[in-house]
Amino acid sequence: MSNQSSQPPSEKLRKAISWISEETLAHPGKERSKILKEAELRFDLNPLECEFLDSKFGENNSPAAG
Repeated sequence: MSNQSSQPPSEKLRKAISWISEETLAHPGKERSKILKEAELRFDLNPLECEFLDSKFGENNSPAAG
């Protein structure tokens, strides 16, 4: 009975989210998709973690996208 949504995020994912936040603030003109791809590689995230980042922090979810 494995429910992925109730499991805490991995330490790698937490670090990636923190890094994405810092990178976005430091380089506001940088494309969000490039930041996400770099985070996925830098923190060696699995496909499910990458999908989570894309769904929560992708271009379509940025405050400027609306």
